[in-house]
Amino acid sequence: MLQTAQRGKKSSKKATPKKAAVHERYLEAFRWMLLSRVLEDKLAAMYRAGMIVGGVYLGRGQEAVSVACGMFLKKGDVFGPLIRDQAGRSAFGEPLLDPVRTYLGSVKGPMRGRDGNIHRGRPLENQLAMISHLGAMIPVMVGRLMAKRMKGEKGFVGLTTLGEGGMQTGASHEGLNIAAVEQVPLVVVVTNNHWAYSTPNEREFACANLVDRAIGYGYEGDKVDGTDLNQCLEVVETAVKRARAGRPPQLVVAEVLRLAGHGEHDDASYVPQEMKGQPFAQDPIMRTEKFILENDLMSRDELQQMRADIAKEVDEAVATAQQEDTPHPREEDWRGLSTNALIDNPSA
Repeated sequence: MLQTAQRGKKSSKKATPKKAAVHERYLEAFRWMLLSRVLEDKLAAMYRAGMIVGGVYLGRGQEAVSVACGMFLKKGDVFGPLIRDQAGRSAFGEPLLDPVRTYLGSVKGPMRGRDGNIHRGRPLENQLAMISHLGAMIPVMVGRLMAKRMKGEKGFVGLTTLGEGGMQTGASHEGLNIAAVEQVPLVVVVTNNHWAYSTPNEREFACANLVDRAIGYGYEGDKVDGTDLNQCLEVVETAVKRARAGRPPQLVVAEVLRLAGHGEHDDASYVPQEMKGQPFAQDPIMRTEKFILENDLMSRDELQQMRADIAKEVDEAVATAQQEDTPHPREEDWRGLSTNALIDNPSA
């Protein structure tokens, strides 16, 4: 079951039905963003306490563009999220227990406790399992969309995400190219967080902005302020509609600053202090909260209650996963995810 966005009291000013719907969507998106932040803060604390094995990778600073990626996909559409897309995963329909169980290695998780912390997915529900080789999700998504076309399906869209560092890989170039050649209904959302781990933009690409590459690939491109939820929702929604309508593949580039290290093992000391004062370095959670309060979409008390409710949901999910078994090497049959038995019944 998806959690529903908690609605706040509206302003006494009369709003048109269209404007009210926009506000409802905004609040729903904010709740997914806040859920992502609270969940990831909890996971980071557990990692520092030695309760999580492996890496923890946070989407702090990227929640606004991520949530937009999951908000406008419909039944039959395909989502290929990446390392910092918890907000988008939640908006797309991922149960809260999925990431918690995966990080804690529960056998009841989508990967049955057998894979890394971020490689989870539910292929039957059109959420692809992430590939660590960045850029490789694009050709996989193209293949999935071509397969759906060959089966005679219509009206579907695929959306996958990428960081600006991943845009420099061979797999991404090959995937972007074949998507345009085959004219599949694809949306690629690139988050330029200004650092590919510790490599700055000027050592990654020479064009003025990555969206400039759209015309070369045969895409339609848009640039967006990745800290502005309104912009992210509007631009990504438009890109999805264009792809669904049969327009060329879409490239959306969002400008942000990753507000954490590459992973929790990285202190990001290489980021210059002056960069943290740039407009693209704003915290999207704080910026969205400010907008909500200034436009009387919710009161401060209601926002605090929303945070408390989400924190309770996260704590309950963690408590549940902590009581569940982890894989036993002598009892595990090690079936691949592609086998029918595992796909049809993940808990079998």
